[in-house]
Amino acid sequence: MKKLCSLVFLIWCVLSVQGQDMEFSQFYAAPLHLNPGFTGATIEHRFVLNYRHQWPNIPGAFESYHASYEYNAEAINSGFGLIMQREEAGSFGLTTNLAALAYSYRFRINRKTYISPGVKMGVAFRGIDYNKLVFNDQIENGNQVTADEDAFKDENISYPDFSGGILMYSENYWVGAALNHLNKPNQSLLEDELSELPMKFTFQAGYKFSLSGPVVKRLDAKEIITAVHYKSQGLFDQMDIGAYYNHAPFVFGFWYRGIPLFKRYDRGYANNDAFIVLVGYTIPDRNFRVGYSYDITASRLASNTGGAHEISIIYEAASKRKKRRSRRFKVPCAKF
Repeated sequence: MKKLCSLVFLIWCVLSVQGQDMEFSQFYAAPLHLNPGFTGATIEHRFVLNYRHQWPNIPGAFESYHASYEYNAEAINSGFGLIMQREEAGSFGLTTNLAALAYSYRFRINRKTYISPGVKMGVAFRGIDYNKLVFNDQIENGNQVTADEDAFKDENISYPDFSGGILMYSENYWVGAALNHLNKPNQSLLEDELSELPMKFTFQAGYKFSLSGPVVKRLDAKEIITAVHYKSQGLFDQMDIGAYYNHAPFVFGFWYRGIPLFKRYDRGYANNDAFIVLVGYTIPDRNFRVGYSYDITASRLASNTGGAHEISIIYEAASKRKKRRSRRFKVPCAKF
């Protein structure tokens, strides 16, 4: 019965009119998904790959894929980015694919502080696998062709998607906010039905505490980075809060997702989601990072979901001249 209830809950999440975005526990390892203001906040080139497998013990679990490329055009204070992402959910093959471009412009406020507004413009494609669906008339008489299919649009739908954000940062802190789905696109798969994708608001902030003193080699750096990430979409909101310990070349992280003391989904249902643990490794002098995190489910689904696994791979590259100037544009936030 518990597994059945979990399956029903998952299907409800997938079919809900007020659709929700994919999410990553290693949110700073997917900067262009987090906030387009991060576009180009790297030494010169940055390549990112992210994979998340959420609730693996439930049939039709969520799987998310994200890939991005960024370029820091220092000469014109700009950042350019390309994003490709895909989400798979449900036993009937619901998929959402997005291809987008991102741009940001960097303003210098003073010697150590920058503001970077950014925009993201893309096209999303959404559809289901009709071969995995069973309709009423197929059950009644075994027909392979069903009239119920006429209720659906073509196999895939597409819609434009626009987002904007802003980021302010200095040597030891950062703060940013973003608004996604500004045009509230219609993502319905049904003819003559409206299912707007609600706007999503996100807020990010944090502070870096150095434990190594003012002068230290990069490979001997020790620091603690605190971070908070709040997101609100439709009727739902969540907050991630925690800290990362960086003892090069290793990174360890622990944080919590939920708002249990301030908001409940319903009476008796606290806004708890998960505890997350992370370990990351940086290959010295190669600007190559890999991280793995695991979500320990804290809600009432804890015994059924199997948590969530997530892997991030990040590679940054630059000429020797750009590497020497890279600290000028580095955002001090966590790497995963």
